[in-house]
Amino acid sequence: MNTNKNFKNRVPGVLRLEIALFLFLALFSMNVTAQNNSNPRSARTKENFDFSWQFHKGDIAIKRAVKAAGYGGLTDINVKVETNKEAIIAYTDVGKAAAFKPEDWKEVNLPHDWCVEGTFVNDKSIGSSPAVSGYLPGGTGFYRKEFEIPGTDKGKKISIEFDGIFRNSTVWVNGQLIGNHQSGYTSSNYDLTDVLRYGNEGKNVILVKVDATEYEGWWYEGCGIYRHVWLNKTDRLHVDRFGTYVTTSLVSPDEAVVTVKTNIKNEYGVVKNITLISKIIDNKGVVLDTKTSSQVIEPFGTTELSQKGVIQKPLLWTPETPDLYRVLSEVSENGIVIDNYETPFGVRTIEINRNGVFLNGKLYPVKGTCNHQDFAGIGVALPDKINEYKLKLLKEMGSNAYRCSHHPPTPELLDMCDRMGLLVLDENRMLSSSEEGIMDLKAMLYRDRNHPCVFMWSMENEEWIQGTVTGARILKTLVDITHKIDPTRPVTAAMNHGRNEGGYSDVLDVVGYNYGDKGLAYVKDHEKYPNRVEFCTEATSFISTRGEYQNDWGKGYVSNLGLWQPDWGPLPGEDWADIVKYPYLGGLFVWTGFDYRGEPTPYQWPCVTSHFGFMDICGFPKDGYYAYKAAWTNEPVVHIFPHWNWSGKEGDSIKVNCYTNCNEVELFLNGKRIGRQKAIPYTKLIWNLVYKPGKLEARGYKNGKLETKDIVETTTAAAQVALNSDCNKLKADGTDVAVIRVAIKDTKGRVVPTAGNLVKFSIEGPGRIIGTGNGDPSSHEPDKASQRTAFNGYCLVLIQSNKQAGEVRLKAFSETLKGSEVIIKVK
Repeated sequence: MNTNKNFKNRVPGVLRLEIALFLFLALFSMNVTAQNNSNPRSARTKENFDFSWQFHKGDIAIKRAVKAAGYGGLTDINVKVETNKEAIIAYTDVGKAAAFKPEDWKEVNLPHDWCVEGTFVNDKSIGSSPAVSGYLPGGTGFYRKEFEIPGTDKGKKISIEFDGIFRNSTVWVNGQLIGNHQSGYTSSNYDLTDVLRYGNEGKNVILVKVDATEYEGWWYEGCGIYRHVWLNKTDRLHVDRFGTYVTTSLVSPDEAVVTVKTNIKNEYGVVKNITLISKIIDNKGVVLDTKTSSQVIEPFGTTELSQKGVIQKPLLWTPETPDLYRVLSEVSENGIVIDNYETPFGVRTIEINRNGVFLNGKLYPVKGTCNHQDFAGIGVALPDKINEYKLKLLKEMGSNAYRCSHHPPTPELLDMCDRMGLLVLDENRMLSSSEEGIMDLKAMLYRDRNHPCVFMWSMENEEWIQGTVTGARILKTLVDITHKIDPTRPVTAAMNHGRNEGGYSDVLDVVGYNYGDKGLAYVKDHEKYPNRVEFCTEATSFISTRGEYQNDWGKGYVSNLGLWQPDWGPLPGEDWADIVKYPYLGGLFVWTGFDYRGEPTPYQWPCVTSHFGFMDICGFPKDGYYAYKAAWTNEPVVHIFPHWNWSGKEGDSIKVNCYTNCNEVELFLNGKRIGRQKAIPYTKLIWNLVYKPGKLEARGYKNGKLETKDIVETTTAAAQVALNSDCNKLKADGTDVAVIRVAIKDTKGRVVPTAGNLVKFSIEGPGRIIGTGNGDPSSHEPDKASQRTAFNGYCLVLIQSNKQAGEVRLKAFSETLKGSEVIIKVK
């Protein structure tokens, strides 16, 4: 049967023409779809860009080029350079930069801090003032990486994001000068779309110069690309950088109203009709609400869309219950999703008033610590695992808050505080209303304002012009900018003087008191200024050296037994008594959670780290740690010190100190009852004993019931090395880290509190040693080594995984001691 003939005979001519046109359009549409599918407008990607960089320490002269793509040399790859007229010239003939010589460079992965790899130098000119940088010189260095971009990425917007470079960084890509960023603490972003080579156009080169010859603070700041780097790819129609703002101002037990503001950027040269779908999703992946908006966006324009959603029976975020939600933003055109952007957030309310800090409507005393960002063995180049490890240690001793001293943190730390449950006081580096100062402030605010952990912004710390008219004008500018960008959080400044002069405090929502316990300044001012809201932004500053019980100027050690210097803080824990007595103070931030490189008060050389932490730079607790654990937790605590290894002091008088949260503590020496004391909250107990070797035991009672005890014994000589890893598995991702604590013990397994044995390490399998430490503030041993001397019984080694699966076997041995090993699976 001839169907075509019959069809033609039955269908009128006009209708046949319409059908033919329909078929043609359908076939054309199918062809266009097929072409689009061959190079789809895919959603955004965020690629980790940390691996396989080359590093060169020292300056390299690069003259400024006066023609585009004219730098050449190590800023580019050895490819042919197109010019308008002349054919093709090798880059070495026209470039302003020296040629790349691989033998002069070493391969590194990021984050990287070259300063910590250096040698300590007794030079008081290092740093912004003598000793504050820890006697490690800075300098200049270069990072270089060759990489490829697939041809399928042509037409996308591609940018690179540096989370942090210390400092004064200059970036070139493919012979083009891209930009410069001064701050070592705020992120920088560069659009690389135009200068990249795609597919068979050739390889790409990025070169970063880091000039760390100047300083921004008075502590160890490191050198290099010390935070993560990301390569971001999006459609030309996309959510802008830091382009969402999620708030939950209306919160009740029944529901939370979620306001989502989204900035959509159109980098096409034509008008775009877009649809924005915002989905509110819980931590189990369930979509709780969906909002849809349509919008016309002009060519090269940015438009903000505002939407409101609702969460029924919301789970409120607190440090004890850090429940998170997320907003998934989908941007579509003609029904095709071309960008997606995810914003984690939490539902919670914060109010700080004359009565204290209120989280979700309840009084919530802040138990915080101030912290710099370095750690043993690795300087400021912390893998994510180490930041997480530090936060875990703080949480274990009862802390619920973290102050970023004195600059914005790496963004991953805020992600962890959201997830683990720690309030954050996010701090601006400097009191400056210059163009650069405002740019740095805005960078912090836009980047961090969606984090539920951030409960307050700090504009500065202990600036010299606090309390002056000029300072107040600058501060007001910063406060106004902050209120405009984020009206949901209060603004403070950490002040150690000038609180009542120059109108300085009047422009703040919350007046920050550093060491307001001096003369009870914060109590007197609370009464004197009836409209002032106060918070204790910094406290304590107790200095001590882990395991030391007498001051030693020669070695640079400070006793744990009493106050010496500085004179502006109390004994550990005593400042918490003010917070309990005057809850309107809101809480406090102890200076500091951990020792840190630099600022070795009260000494200078040979000290290279501070003494302020209640943990040392490795995270080993000092005695003061237990004062705060006793104050901040409900766990029964009894901690006695000093140690009981005092050979040659038999018959001498020794003071035994005790931190406790029990009602009473009873002390025994070698089974003989010494006495029983009633505890005064937040104050240590002291007994005077005549030293006899043996067993010292303290028993803690609550309401007459034995709750806990602590035992300190005289040990025998060091006999063995013991290893304790914080984990037994690592991810085979090249970044995961095992923190391995090393202890020197006697034959009975007791830590020898004065041991200083040299411990050597060997490693087999898919892992490597990335650093060592021991908490000795005067140790000049290299951090990048396969050995470390124990300090008062302990040292530390950090193991990082490779990208291969297998088993890492770390062995530790010391000349006269029994060795040990630990096995960690890498999966």
